[in-house]
Amino acid sequence: MGPDNQTWVKEFILLGLSSDWDTQVSLFVLFLLMYLVTVLGNFLIVLLIRLDSRLHTPMYFFLTNLSLVDVSYATSIVPQLLAHFLAEQKTIPFLSCATQLFFSLALGGIEFVLLAMMAYDRYVAVCDPLRYSAIMHTGLCARLAATSWVSGSLNSVMQTAITFQLPMCTNRYINHISCELLAVVRLACVDTSSNEVAIMVSSIVLLVTPFSLVLLSYVQIISTILKIQSAEGRRKAFHTCASHLTVVALCYGMAIFTYAQPHSSPSVLQEKLISLFYAILTPMLNPMIYSLRNKEVKGAWQKLLMKFSALSSKVTT
Repeated sequence: MGPDNQTWVKEFILLGLSSDWDTQVSLFVLFLLMYLVTVLGNFLIVLLIRLDSRLHTPMYFFLTNLSLVDVSYATSIVPQLLAHFLAEQKTIPFLSCATQLFFSLALGGIEFVLLAMMAYDRYVAVCDPLRYSAIMHTGLCARLAATSWVSGSLNSVMQTAITFQLPMCTNRYINHISCELLAVVRLACVDTSSNEVAIMVSSIVLLVTPFSLVLLSYVQIISTILKIQSAEGRRKAFHTCASHLTVVALCYGMAIFTYAQPHSSPSVLQEKLISLFYAILTPMLNPMIYSLRNKEVKGAWQKLLMKFSALSSKVTT
């Protein structure tokens, strides 16, 4: 291909979910409500953990990080998606597209590694409870959280750099709801095999490896639980892991399906639905899962509501 054709476009056009106006308005209302619930739910979880001293434990330290990652990930995609539902021309500047790709990749990678750190925390809590406080001390928790943020960010810097150095020629139409990695790579008018290798490597480092650590942790956890003599003891031990295990099943399942094999990736419609799942549904469900399935969180909610009720009574009287 001649050098004249190997140009970098100044903006892209996202094809989105639908071109029908009525459908877009309906989706705008639906996704706006879901986004507001996501922001409110995760904000309340973080606030609750800060206000209740009983939740100042490693598990809830990691949950705070997870909530911050979830709401940030949703914010990196959903506001732009909502704006495009009401826009005739769904354009996104080159720099904005690169920025969106960076943040969505970084936050996605951070979440996967963070879930592995949370699995290790649950492993220590169940398999070595007597030394839990000594092992999961503040310094270690901070280092584990920092590892997840740094590894996800470094991977995103690399992927964003090698993706946006590709010549797009005259290809401006991204058949997706956002500047998603595979959708942008497909626009290139040169061989992208090196990019696909990089995607595969990052999938192994930030997806397969953390998932393997999660599986290993839960093999040990289940083995320990089965050795507990009393049914009540087994129930309590499993209950400490139930919320995290549910979130793990939600987050890792589709990601492995999507990114582990770029050559045999799902259809464009499936990719859009998977992106919506991670951008809207998962961040909205995570705080609900931890609130509904966790006695400590439910107890903290009740305590906080009682305080507000007492305060309201004093104000009215």
